[in-house]
Amino acid sequence: MYVVALTGGIGSGKTEVSQIFESLLVPVVDIDMISRNLTAANGPMIEKIAELFGMDFIMSDGAMDRAKMRNHIFANKLERKKLEDLLHPVIYRTACHELANNKAASYQILAIPLFFETNQYKNIVNRILLVDCEEATQITRTMLRNHLTEETVRAIMATQVSRSYRRALADDIIENNEGLTDLKIKVTQLHKVYSVTCRQS
Repeated sequence: MYVVALTGGIGSGKTEVSQIFESLLVPVVDIDMISRNLTAANGPMIEKIAELFGMDFIMSDGAMDRAKMRNHIFANKLERKKLEDLLHPVIYRTACHELANNKAASYQILAIPLFFETNQYKNIVNRILLVDCEEATQITRTMLRNHLTEETVRAIMATQVSRSYRRALADDIIENNEGLTDLKIKVTQLHKVYSVTCRQS
């Protein structure tokens, strides 16, 4: 089971890269998607979230209010740890289960935005792929996508490890400053390399 961790700062283009890998029939296990499924309407973690944080954080459709929770834990480290202690072990077990079921592929992608911020997944990853772009591009993309102010985006970026730290530890780097066409070419080229080297490992 050869696992490539796909990571990058906010607004770097991780989702687009994941989608290109999927179009190339590479299995992708997405940590954010697992988290969303666990906290979706009547998801398996909703009851415990309500117990820990109160029904104010559960929307009328039964899903966790992600925006409200994000604002809540962003301002309170103790509350953020409480949520992480609840969700992260379940997310980890779910990810390991999904990875174990992808035995036919020569390699697979583990899409994990905060790979460098946690040590939890390092023992199951063989290689680290970083999607990177200029910080100004990160800010612009995130502001447009999430309708956030520049101040808010910079505050989020400040909670993540530095760009230089990610680049120093990554095995492979995809520069994502030139648009989707350029990104597809780079991912396809890397896929060809992984398909050979990962099969031989």
